Amino acid sequence: MSVIIDAHGQVKDAMAEIRNLVRGLHPAVLDDRGLDAALSGVAARSAVPVRLTVGATGPLSASVETVAYFVVSEALANVVKHSRAKQAAVDVSRQQDHLLIRVSDDGVGGADAQGGTGLTGLAQRVASVDGRLRLTSPSGGPTVLTAELPCGV
Repeated sequence: MSVIIDAHGQVKDAMAEIRNLVRGLHPAVLDDRGLDAALSGVAARSAVPVRLTVGATGPLSASVETVAYFVVSEALANVVKHSRAKQAAVDVSRQQDHLLIRVSDDGVGGADAQGGTGLTGLAQRVASVDGRLRLTSPSGGPTVLTAELPCGV
């Protein structure tokens, strides 16, 4: 029973963070500890085990860092809420002038970007920095969400 209570608390904390981001706040943890450490915290709080890999990202604007943080937070919240996954992975890397974020899970698949407000809001957040969001989620899984955020050279 305590696992359920802990998971519920973690989801509530994640939702509070997401609400703050939706209001346009730049999470203080990004300023205090940087993107890698901020994402480590998000991954550590997930009720589904997460393998996090963050490569060298170089300098990023505050808006790109905020969107990256939001993408990972919301994607992992969706994994916990919908996927029935046993594990997830988050890979963040910079490839020339783009920050690539890939969130995958081994769940049941079937995520539909047109089917709810969560993924639609995420796509809008990514578009706010002229980024692209792609989702593949066949029935039976796996689900892979990829965000590509322009960050200059």
